[in-house]
Amino acid sequence: MSETQTVGDSVSQEIGQVIRGFLLQPQTPQAMRKFETAVHEWLNEMGRVILEVVCNRLEPEMPKQVEHQGHDYSRKKEKTKNRGGVGTLFGTIELRRFSYEPLSEARYEQLPSLSPLERCLGIVAGNATPALAERVGRVAADQTQGELQEYLGRECQVKWSTEVLRKVTAAVSEGIADHLHKAQKEQVLAWLAEADESRGRYKPTLSVGRDGIMLPMRDEKTYKEGAVATLSVHDRRGRRLGTLYLGQMPEAYQTTLSEELTQLLTEVLDEWAGSWPRLSYVTDAGYHPTQYFTEVLQKLDHPRHPGRKMEWSWTVDFYHACEYLATLSEVLFLDPQEAHAWQRRMRHRLKHETNAVFRILHSAARRHSNRFFTQKDEKAYQKAYQYLNKHKAHMNYAENRRLRLPIGSGVTEAGCKTIFTQRFKESGMSWGNAGGQVILRLRLATRSRIWENVYSRFMANVSLPTVTTKIEMSDVYYAKAA
Repeated sequence: MSETQTVGDSVSQEIGQVIRGFLLQPQTPQAMRKFETAVHEWLNEMGRVILEVVCNRLEPEMPKQVEHQGHDYSRKKEKTKNRGGVGTLFGTIELRRFSYEPLSEARYEQLPSLSPLERCLGIVAGNATPALAERVGRVAADQTQGELQEYLGRECQVKWSTEVLRKVTAAVSEGIADHLHKAQKEQVLAWLAEADESRGRYKPTLSVGRDGIMLPMRDEKTYKEGAVATLSVHDRRGRRLGTLYLGQMPEAYQTTLSEELTQLLTEVLDEWAGSWPRLSYVTDAGYHPTQYFTEVLQKLDHPRHPGRKMEWSWTVDFYHACEYLATLSEVLFLDPQEAHAWQRRMRHRLKHETNAVFRILHSAARRHSNRFFTQKDEKAYQKAYQYLNKHKAHMNYAENRRLRLPIGSGVTEAGCKTIFTQRFKESGMSWGNAGGQVILRLRLATRSRIWENVYSRFMANVSLPTVTTKIEMSDVYYAKAA
């Protein structure tokens, strides 16, 4: 009798006893709960046993040498157990496999030993099957380390140390890193194609935004600024089809984010063959967003018209402008009701009337000249007045609304909360740049709806060892194991 058949008979007898016990007792909610739980546990154990039996029968007598990434490896005499076992969706299995030691110069480079079977099965970080590793990546994007350990123990019967959990999470994050850019580009191009085929009187819109958010960093006295960028595609009726997120842990001048955003925009527009979209940039008027517009976006070459630059329209976020209206109303009026009424009128005017900022500033200046201000109020007035005056050319909200163009950076501000706040700013948290980037990469993939794309590419690009001896059966082995 085979090992698989023996195991099958054993588990069949076990579940048979559970079923008979349930049928012979009174049917109550408590009994049903107990029965369902027992069946669930049995199915998990059955899955674990099947994986363990099947995986340990995959590796026949192996060749004495293999080659991997330009280095030769020599097989040990006997199979050995994977230290700590391999986590699966059903629990931890024991995997016995051949290990190979590096030869010649690889030994001097202190390369680790190699397990061809683990490579062919896609075992991540030596501890997790591809399916479990994917689950870890998805859950780690949303839950803390402690919550993830509790989840794995409860749902997958896998109990890992903090060190193992971090190793698997980092391996998944690193594995998808090389595929993020291509998946992001494909997603934006797909949205543009959908927008191009939509019905409406306007051209599709590619809208870009970026913003910063302060993060608690380890060994730093003050919070440091992380950064988020968004790319949204709107159809011919102005409806947003989707939003892609880019992000970076705190970095001087936000260089990496700017480079990644520029590369993505450039390649998307170079490869896009449909009708040319309207290009919209919606941000607050902070230093980095302003600099990116003046130093990068305005200087991008048009891929369809050599010698010309792309035409980007920059809109200062409507709600930031309204905050300065609120400041003006507070210092211009002593009566709160008058202040609220003035602010409401000016806000409506700003949103619905052409060249509204000129009228708002004129109204504010007239009231400013009619009363005395404290030094504090005068400073607040001047700051608000100068902000609106300086950026009035980018506050054409009525025109934007008429053309179904976005007027607010709410998508980007929501991105800051979605990407960073909900995961990075829980009570007591602090982050290192490297560890933060691991989690950030996972969140960018899940929130941009490209997780399946990047994880599939990660698995498809795992480097497999090559047999260097003349054993014919080895080719069959690798085909089956892969």
